Amino acid sequence: MGDKLTGINPKIIQWARERATYSLESVAVKFKKDVSVIEKWEPGEDFPAYSQLEKLAEIYKRPLALFFFREPPLEAEEKQEFRTLPDFEIENLAADTIYALRQAKAMQLSLQEINNGINPSTKKIFQDISVSSSDDLRILAEQIRNYLNVTLEEQLTWNDQETALKKWRSAVEEAGIFIFKRSFKQREISGFCLIDIEFPIIYLNNSTEKSRQIFTIFHELAHILLQTNGITKSDDRYINSLQGANKSIEIFCNKFAAEFLLPNHVFSEISRETIVNDKIISKISSDYKVSREVVLRKLLDNNLISQKEYTLKVREWYSEQMGKSQDKNKKSGGDYYANQATYLGENYLKLVFKKYYQGQYDIERVADYLNIKKVATVEKLEQYLLDKGLF
Repeated sequence: MGDKLTGINPKIIQWARERATYSLESVAVKFKKDVSVIEKWEPGEDFPAYSQLEKLAEIYKRPLALFFFREPPLEAEEKQEFRTLPDFEIENLAADTIYALRQAKAMQLSLQEINNGINPSTKKIFQDISVSSSDDLRILAEQIRNYLNVTLEEQLTWNDQETALKKWRSAVEEAGIFIFKRSFKQREISGFCLIDIEFPIIYLNNSTEKSRQIFTIFHELAHILLQTNGITKSDDRYINSLQGANKSIEIFCNKFAAEFLLPNHVFSEISRETIVNDKIISKISSDYKVSREVVLRKLLDNNLISQKEYTLKVREWYSEQMGKSQDKNKKSGGDYYANQATYLGENYLKLVFKKYYQGQYDIERVADYLNIKKVATVEKLEQYLLDKGLF
C-alpha cells in the first residue's frame, strides 16, 4: 500500500467530504473498509497512503494537490449562490449535482482563459437587455425573440424537438451564453445556470426529454437576465416554500419560458377553437416543440384547469418520463464521442481546437480544457468531429 502521507492536511480531507455531501459511512463503503479507518484521517489521528489519497481525490472530484494546501480554498456555499432554492432542497442536492456545479465553474474559468477574459460573441444578451421580474412578459418575450432573430413562424417549421433544441441552443449561444450538457444522476434536476460578467453559462440535463431541455434553456436565460443563479427542477412544488423576491423570481422564470415558447395570445386562439384534452395538448406540444407541461401551464394561467388538476397531471407525466429515461439508460450508454460533442457543444469545441491548430495549445492542454484524461481520447474525438464535418 505504501507509506502514509503525513504531509497532507486533515482539515481539507474533512472539508472535501463535506463539500461533496458524503457521509463517513458512504465513503467507507466506497473504500470497502470499516468506517473507523476513514474517520481517523479527518482529525489527523491517522493518514492515508498515496493510493488511498488518489481514491479520495477521485471520490470527492478534487485535484490531488489540494489535500496538501494549508487551508481549504474559498468557495461560496450553495445556499449563498442559489437563493431561489429552499434550504431543504439545497441540502438534498446529490454529490453528483454538487460536482456538476463545480465543473461548471471550472468551465467558466476555461472560457475566460481561452478568450483572454473577453466573450467572443458579437452580441451579448445579458449586457444588452435589462430585465425585472415585474416586466410585462409578452413584451419581454417579443423583445428577446427579436434579439435571437427566431420568429414564431420559423419555430413552427422545425421538424422535431431535436432540431428545435439545436436551433435554440445555437441562437442563445450566438447571444453570448454558452450551453453545456451532462447526464445528471439526480434525475429531477433539469439544469442550472451560473451568472458572470462575461461568461454566464447554462447546464442542461441531457437525460431529460428534449422539450424539457428547451424549457430549461429559457427558464435559465430568465435567471441570467435577472442576474441570479438558478437551478431548475422538474417538480416545481418547492416554489411554494419560497417567500418574497425569491418566490417571485422563480414564478417569473417559469412564466417567461412558457410565454416565450408558446405566446399566450397564440394559445388563447387555439383554446377558443377547440376543447383542450390530452390529445390536443400533445398536438400543441408537437407543433410548437414544447413540453406538455408548458401547454398545461398555459391552461392553468388561463384558468382552464385548477391547480390540483395541474399538479396531478404533471406528477403523472413526470413518473412516465422517469420510466422512459431509466429504460433508455439500461439499453445503452451511447457513443462516447457523440456524447462529448453534445455535452461540450460545437462552439466551445471550435474555440479549443482553434487554439490547438494555431499552435497556441499543445494536445495536453486541449485534454485539460475538454476534461479528458488521455491524449489518445482527444485525438479520437478530433477525428470524430472531422468525420462529422464540424471542423
